[in-house]
This record gives sequence, structure tokens and C-alpha cells, in this order.
Amino acid sequence: MSTTPAPPRKTNRIGLDVLPYRGGRTTLCAGCGHNSITERLIEAYYEMGVEPWRVAKMSGIGCSSKTPAYFLSQSHGFNAVHGRAPAVATGALLGNHTLQCVVISGDGDTASIGIGQFMHMLRRNVPLTYIIENNGVYGLTKGQFSATADVGSKLKTGIVNEMHPIDCCLMGIELGATLVARSFSGDKRQLSAILKAAIAHNGLSVIDVISPCVTFNDHVGSTKSYAWMKDHEEPLHELDFVPGFSEIEVELEEGESRVVVLHDGSRVLLHKLEHDYDPTNRFHAVEVLHEATRRQEVLTGIIYLDNKRANFTETLDMVDVPLATLPMERVRPTRQVLEQIIEEFR
Repeated sequence: MSTTPAPPRKTNRIGLDVLPYRGGRTTLCAGCGHNSITERLIEAYYEMGVEPWRVAKMSGIGCSSKTPAYFLSQSHGFNAVHGRAPAVATGALLGNHTLQCVVISGDGDTASIGIGQFMHMLRRNVPLTYIIENNGVYGLTKGQFSATADVGSKLKTGIVNEMHPIDCCLMGIELGATLVARSFSGDKRQLSAILKAAIAHNGLSVIDVISPCVTFNDHVGSTKSYAWMKDHEEPLHELDFVPGFSEIEVELEEGESRVVVLHDGSRVLLHKLEHDYDPTNRFHAVEVLHEATRRQEVLTGIIYLDNKRANFTETLDMVDVPLATLPMERVRPTRQVLEQIIEEFR
């Protein structure tokens, strides 16, 4: 009796199938935008050929902080206290700067209790990918407005927000992140390209992803709902991403597209729509965000990109060998050295 052989497993450039890039079964609400982000993360790391065990996943508290359990099951991970993931991630990278780090945060975790941590991470340009799963509400505590809720946005209870929102992309650009982007969890193609660019970027990537909460914030009157985003999203450009390990063949028409080369040779292709947009112009990036707010539009795409500024570990001029692996004799001063230091202070 003959049997049909199983088809060969599809593998990526380092010979792994998609299974090591997946995680546990989600416990989030059905239809939650966060689950779509998880799928794009799995896709991005798999297609980029990143070794899962070379990735450190950090999170704080909130619905967003469940996401790291759902991708890269063979990676490192740490669930920090509320709003403290940036500090934990910074410490981990100082201990071993050869790791790739991704922080999954939420709008409450980032823009409320963790805003001080967020600001110092920005000014240091810590080399990691920071994803904000932004739904405008506190999903774990019954849907109160978060600090990113827009003026005029309405809760299911009928309460209208009158407080001015914090724009995490504006903060990112002003305070030092070197890749700043905004996307929508329902835009698979755009979000996938942005995540791949962030993984390849040698600096701090801040990605604000509008991710509707289907339980508390997906109704008429919400400005973080699926319907609102579909009606008010304004892409800056169409995005393609060509990784540095692939053969790069790009046909460009004069004035139609812009190519931005990243540190590892990867290329982000920005195909111009109606905007004559330069993502390397910091002042223009701030200007278009303000203008979009005035028009009640949500700009999506790579808003700002700087490939020239040194990241935090480069600024500190750290040794090539990870500090966590250095032997004791290289990190602990001898008695003679300690006595010399004490003598200098007498």
C-alpha cells in the first residue's frame, strides 16, 4: 500500500518553519486588534529570518502586555510592572546588546503611568522596537478613557472625552526616537512593512498602532474604532520593504518613489501618493501630524526616519562582548585599584 509523502515544510532563510515564531493561544477578545498585530509580528520575524532565541520581549501591564505570550515561543521574555518595560528593556540591552529587543506596550502603559520611562527611552535612542497597541481606553479596567483618547470621542456609556490627547508619535519625533511610524491593526500590508523596517533599524523604533477594542471602544462615536479608522485613515505613502539579504532590484520613476536605505542594507520604498513627503525631515514630520489632527485624519506610514544618530549602546562606547558574559576579573576592580581610587578622594 503506497502513501503520498507529506509536502516539504516551507522554511525561511535560516531554515526554520513558522512554528518557532508562534506562541500560545490568545486569550484576548475575539476580533481584538491586538491579535492582528501578533500575526504581523510572527510574519515579520519569520520572513526576516530572525533567530527567535536572539529576541527579548518586554511588556508592562494591560491587555497589550499579553501579546508577548502569543509570538516567538523560544525567545526571552519579561513581564514588568505597569509602565516600567522601557527601563527593564534598557537594562537587558546594556547587559547583552547583541539581543534584539521588542517592547509591547499599550496607550495606558505608555502615556499614563509609564510616560516618564517612555520619555527617557526616547532621548537615549535605545536600540529596540517599541510597539504601542493603542485603543484609547483601559481595557482591563472596564474601558475608561486613556491619555491618547481624542477630544470628542465617546464611550459606550455616552461620556464624551474633553481632555487633549497625548500623541506618542509627536513625542517620539521631538524627544529622540529615530524611526517613528503609525499604522492600523487592520492594514496588514502596511503594518508588516513597518515592522520589518523597525526590526532592521539600528535605533529606537516607535510604532503607534491604532488597535480597536471590540469590547469597550468599537462603537459609533469612538475615534479608535474600526469604522472610524476606515473612514479617517490617510496613508502618507504606500510602503514596500526589501531586506538587505535579498537581491535588491528596484525600478523607480523620477518623482514617484523614494528609497531610504537602513543600516543593514535593507531598503524602505516609499511610493508617493498625494503627499510630497520626506520622512527624514523632522520639522515637516511634526508639521504634518499637527495638520492631520486639525483635519481629523489619522496619518499612517513611516512618519520620521533618521539613520545617522548613534543609538544608546553606541553612545556609551560599550565593549563588543556582552557585559553579562564578561568574566569577574574584567568587571570587578582589584584591591589595588580600589585603594588607588580611595586615595584620590582623600
